[in-house]
Amino acid sequence: MPFAQLVIGPPGAGKSTYCNGMHQFLGAIGRKCSIVNLDPANDKTSYPCALDVRDLVTLEEVMSEDHLGPNGGILYALEELEENFDWLEEGMKELGDDYVLFDCPGQVEIFTHHSSLRNIFFKLQKMGYRLIVIHLIDSYNLTLPSMYISALILSLRAMLQMDLPHLNVLTKIDNLSNYAPLPFNLDYYTEVQDLSYLLPHLEAESSRLSHDKFGALNQAIIDLVEDFGLVAFETLAVEDKKSMMSLLHVIDRASGYVFGPAEGANDTVWQVAVRDGLGTMDVRDVQERWLDAKDEHDELERQQLEAEAKARDEAAGPTKPSAGYEDDDEYDDLGRGFIPDGGVKVVLPFLPLHRIHQPYQLVMPHVRTTDCEVK
Repeated sequence: MPFAQLVIGPPGAGKSTYCNGMHQFLGAIGRKCSIVNLDPANDKTSYPCALDVRDLVTLEEVMSEDHLGPNGGILYALEELEENFDWLEEGMKELGDDYVLFDCPGQVEIFTHHSSLRNIFFKLQKMGYRLIVIHLIDSYNLTLPSMYISALILSLRAMLQMDLPHLNVLTKIDNLSNYAPLPFNLDYYTEVQDLSYLLPHLEAESSRLSHDKFGALNQAIIDLVEDFGLVAFETLAVEDKKSMMSLLHVIDRASGYVFGPAEGANDTVWQVAVRDGLGTMDVRDVQERWLDAKDEHDELERQQLEAEAKARDEAAGPTKPSAGYEDDDEYDDLGRGFIPDGGVKVVLPFLPLHRIHQPYQLVMPHVRTTDCEVK
């Protein structure tokens, strides 16, 4: 039974960056993964794209032929994909049982009230895919009470519209320390605690929000979110492997992956780990890591990386120079010029260009001499 993540969120939330980082992380733990681009405007993907909707329809073509703007063009393109779902179905069959990441467009209309993306997801579900929606929200929204309330409403509306297993994720959590201090601890925002405490801060944000009519509106919105009681947030720093491991642990449990068969996944060790609860981070750990003591943790990680690098160098041993050649000027040019072919061919593992200078260099396995194939 194949599994898939449906990555949605407003523009700038980090959807493509998340897909790229998650793809590399899944590869590091041995889970075969493919990415499907559903954004007809995304012409420069930073990840290896197994299936691209732009092969069927592009935003530029829609805007030119039908005289539509960017938002209308995205909606029309998704309607076109819904009408030609056979194209997507055939492409998905070629992926087999790969774990799939769907990179979706950023227009909020498509996951708040437009039905095409929802219908496409339900058709994927009928194909046998176990789906989970990953709704990404930039953590910058925590810095202003009005933006946080707006993020809550958007998340709630997306949950009601998609009607699928759903996780809301605050991305770029490592950037929060660059902004003004939050009035409450991080767990207040991730657990969506008593929102009435935000009202004084909301009124202090702008003189217009202190008007009586806005006060009643703010209270009504807060009551609406609390009455549903559905919204909560996970956190993510995409370049931190511990943060990614903790989020994937939650995703696997919410989607049922951890309880399902492992055919095609090749990650039995990972399944055992998440069953035992390894790799999880409490929100208080996130608060300490990225807000309260970020500099100290950064320095500690730097020291750990230096110690690991030193240990690897010591394990490799010093390079032994040939006796009698150290100070002999006659051999200054030794090693320069043409070297004859000795008949030994060394084949290194292929490293695609998209893996170069990407955020997951720390978690990807390094090339060692044992990785080489000698022919």
